[in-house]
Amino acid sequence: MSETALENHDKVLEQAADWQRAGDGVALATVVETWGSAPRPVGSQLAVRADGAFIGSVSGGCIEGAVVVEAQDIIESGTPKLLEFGVSNSRAWEVGLACGGKIRVFVERLG
Repeated sequence: MSETALENHDKVLEQAADWQRAGDGVALATVVETWGSAPRPVGSQLAVRADGAFIGSVSGGCIEGAVVVEAQDIIESGTPKLLEFGVSNSRAWEVGLACGGKIRVFVERLG
């Protein structure tokens, strides 16, 4: 991981910890696998607060919005989920996977 990527990773985790200390429900989404072209590498993270505020990135486009919604559900239920996103090349630009790539994102509630 590059120095910039490590700094961003640290900021995501620091913000998640701050939200938790403030009593907010928090979920952490982590890219655990990629195939083909993917906007973010394995290990990229997104922290989501119960009200939908977030920091970090796991993909972009519609996928990030879908991850935030799933994270809010996971904060409520406490049940972690492995999400998989992938599209054909014909729809790739529309959802944010520019070359038809696929990603798996693990989302879990913190605390």
